[in-house]
Amino acid sequence: MAIVLDGMGSDTYPAPEVEAAVLAAEELGEEIILVGQQELLEPRLKAANPRGLPVRIVHAPDVLEMGDKAVESTRKKPNNSMAVGMELVRTGEAQAFVTAGSTGAAMFNAIKILRRMQGVLRPALVTPIPTRTGRCAFLDTGANADCRPEFFTEFGIMGSLYAKHVLQVENPRIGILSNGEEAGKGNQLVKEAYPLLANAGLNFVGNVEPKEVYNGHADVVVADGFTGNIFIKTSESVAKLITDVLREEISTSFARKLGYLLVKPAFRRLKKMMDPSEVGAALLVGINGYVFIGHGRSDARALVSALRLAQQATKANMLDALRAAIQSQLAAATPES
Repeated sequence: MAIVLDGMGSDTYPAPEVEAAVLAAEELGEEIILVGQQELLEPRLKAANPRGLPVRIVHAPDVLEMGDKAVESTRKKPNNSMAVGMELVRTGEAQAFVTAGSTGAAMFNAIKILRRMQGVLRPALVTPIPTRTGRCAFLDTGANADCRPEFFTEFGIMGSLYAKHVLQVENPRIGILSNGEEAGKGNQLVKEAYPLLANAGLNFVGNVEPKEVYNGHADVVVADGFTGNIFIKTSESVAKLITDVLREEISTSFARKLGYLLVKPAFRRLKKMMDPSEVGAALLVGINGYVFIGHGRSDARALVSALRLAQQATKANMLDALRAAIQSQLAAATPES
């Protein structure tokens, strides 16, 4: 197996990518292919990899910066690191692609190079989030800011399959993120999507509010990419606020430090559960290849987590299972566009 890591993706590239490639090559025992400007990556990799772990560089002269317009910049820079990396996946030289770059650029390149699965209208980003009962697959978390009601049916189907193969949930419960539990709640998009999901042959449990998401009332939650992205980022910000405040409060007195020692294991578990670096990246489902997209601020630890997730998904042969199930289920459940 070989996994491609976009060497020019994160906000502080290429330092986190080079460090992550070496760490992942050692931990996972797989070849890691760093794609990017060779003159920038080569000296850093030589210094970071004295033991000669299986990390190699594939040159990509063009760089897509985070502020670039996805479509326009990709067309102007055809030999960008995302395009070159995904081409390695398309030809079979690598089995998965990981980037901490622009979501829009990654989606555009993925659709252009790897293509959508037959029957899929819109690929979506699926992110596992922590709940009281385990994890929940949340999608879309940023690939489609504007959605039509029928997209929610696709999201429900793809999320259900993700929950089965990745989260190991036998009969996933599907919910729509809304501002109330009742069927009539939500904006016009949610109201129109509700009956489509209710009649899609899924284990549909209706609308779920944010508190119900975190209480584990659904195994899959669907939303448009704009709402989903804000939901995820808000959740991460609140989690960081809680851990920062706790750390500051504990440091203010000896008694609190002593008390912390007694509950340290619980705090450690809580921090691990709430830390987005533990997941590392979201999977872009609905395309013919494994593409994982992480935060621009990803550090080496987050990128190693993303590479680990890519390895797990590939070894589970999730793509073939998704393709077969999506084609059969979408044919029955999704109206023609």
